[in-house]
Amino acid sequence: MELTILETSDLHGYLFPTTYQKRNMNEPFGILKAATLFEEEREKANGPVFTVENGDYIQGSSLSYYLAKQRKDPAELMQALNAMGYDVGVLGNHSFNYGLDYLKKGIAATNFPVMSANILNAQNEPAFGKGYGVFEKEGVKIGFLGLTTQYISQWEHPNHYAGLHFQSAVECAKEIVPLLREEADIVVVSYHGGFERDLKTGEPTEVLTGENEGYQLLSEVAGIDVLLTGHQHRVIAEMVNGVAVIQPSDKGSYVGKVVMQLEPKADGYEVVSMIPSLISVAEAECDAELKQQFEPLHKEVEDWLDQTVGVVKGDMNIIDPHQVRVKEHSYIELIQKVQMDATGASISGTALFNNQGTGFDNTITTRDIVTNYIYPNTLAVLNITGAELREALEQSAGYFTLERDGTIGVNPDFMDPKPQHYNYDMYEGVEYIIDVSKPIGSRIVELTKDGKAIPDDEPLEVVTNQYRAVGGGDYMMFDASKIVREVTTDMSELIGEYIKKNPVIDARVNDNFKVVNGKE
Repeated sequence: MELTILETSDLHGYLFPTTYQKRNMNEPFGILKAATLFEEEREKANGPVFTVENGDYIQGSSLSYYLAKQRKDPAELMQALNAMGYDVGVLGNHSFNYGLDYLKKGIAATNFPVMSANILNAQNEPAFGKGYGVFEKEGVKIGFLGLTTQYISQWEHPNHYAGLHFQSAVECAKEIVPLLREEADIVVVSYHGGFERDLKTGEPTEVLTGENEGYQLLSEVAGIDVLLTGHQHRVIAEMVNGVAVIQPSDKGSYVGKVVMQLEPKADGYEVVSMIPSLISVAEAECDAELKQQFEPLHKEVEDWLDQTVGVVKGDMNIIDPHQVRVKEHSYIELIQKVQMDATGASISGTALFNNQGTGFDNTITTRDIVTNYIYPNTLAVLNITGAELREALEQSAGYFTLERDGTIGVNPDFMDPKPQHYNYDMYEGVEYIIDVSKPIGSRIVELTKDGKAIPDDEPLEVVTNQYRAVGGGDYMMFDASKIVREVTTDMSELIGEYIKKNPVIDARVNDNFKVVNGKE
C-alpha cells in the first residue's frame, strides 16, 4: 500500500499568482497553481491521498485584505480551499489578525474540519472543535494532530483571542500522540510553527521563547511518523530522527509531499519507508476552472487597488531597501507621521517590513498603500522610560553587521533561518546615531530629543504597531502593561485617511538618525 500526504502552508490569501504590485503578473506561486498540482498528484498516486492545509490562509495578500475590509467575510476565499478537497486544516497565528468573528466565519465556510488541539477555551477544551482525530483512507488509519504556535498571545491584540489560551505544542503532543498511536497505523502531526534549532546539529537558531517548537517535537515526542510544519516560510523536506519533515515555503510556492510505503500486519499497516519532497508550482498553470470561478473577484480587487488616493511631490520610490534602513527615507518618514498623527505621540517607531516594497510613485493608489504596508497592524502608545527606549534602539541596532571591507551589512541572525527585516525599527521624534563598529548592545552612541540628552528615567510616549508594543520580535522592554492608549484602525486605512487629508505629500526627511561604521 502506498499513501501520499500533501501539504500546503502559509498561503496567506495568494489565490492568483500575483503580489498585486501591478496588473497582469504571473509569479511562481499561488493557490490556483497549487490546485493544479493537487489534481496531478491525485491522478498519479498509487493509493490514497491525504491532504492538509497547515494554516495562515485568510490574511496576507491584497485580495484577502480586500475581503476583510470591504466585504468583511472570507467565505469566497474559503471556497478555493473547498475546491481543492482538503481532508483537514490547522489554524495559523495570522488566522487571528482580523478577530475571532472573522475567523469563525472562515471556519464556518470550510467543508473540512479545522483542528488545533492546543488552542483552548475556558473549559480547557479545543476552542474550535476537535483538535485531533483518526481519518481512514482505503483501510489505512491516519492519526492526525493539529497544533499551532503558542506565541499568538505575544503578538495579537487581546480582543482577537478573548477567552482563549495557548498550550505548548510539545506538551499537547505528549498527551495526544500516544492516544493516536494506539488507534492509528500512522501518526501525522501538522504544526503551524517552525524550528528553533538546527535540524542537523541541534544548536539554537533563535531565542528559545516557545514560538517555534518543531525540533523539540522531533526530540521529545515519540510516535510521530510525519511532521508537517510552516510559519517560518522555509523550504524543508528531509528525514529527521526517523520522521518525515516538511515545510513548503509560503504563498503556495511549493506543495509538500510525503510518499509512504505501508505493509499490512495483523491489526492494520506498518510503515516500511517514507520519502519527503517538495514540488515547485513555478511551471504549473493555474487551475482553469478555479481561475474562471474567481476571475470576477480578482478583477474587483484590481479595480479597487487602482483608486487614486493622493500625489507625491518629490521622490518616494524605494530603490535599495538596505539603504532605507541605513539612511532615513521619505516613505518611512511618512509612516512615522501617520502614526504620530493618529495617536498624538511625539515619538514613533516603525520598520520596512520586507525587501519587496517599492515605495510611492508620484501618484499614490490604494495598491501602493496595501502592497507596501503588508500587515494589518493597529497602533499602540507605550509609556516607557528613556532607558527602555535606548534598550529598544540597541535591539534594533543588532540588525547590522560590519563587513570586512568596512561596509554595513545585515546580521545573519536576522536572515537565517528566515528574513526578519520587520524586527529592525527606525524611530522619529528623537535623534540618534548607531555605530555598527561597536559591540551589539553598545551601539547607540548618541540619543537626544529636541537637541537634549534623554535621561534614563524620563517618561516618554512612543507609538509602535501592536505586534511590537506587546514585545513581538523579542523586544522584551515592551509589554502590554505599558500600553496607555490604542488606535484599533488598521494602518493601511490610517495611511489612506492621512493622505486624503494631506493629498499632496512632500517627499522629505529630517535625517534624525544615522548608521555609521565608526566614522561619520
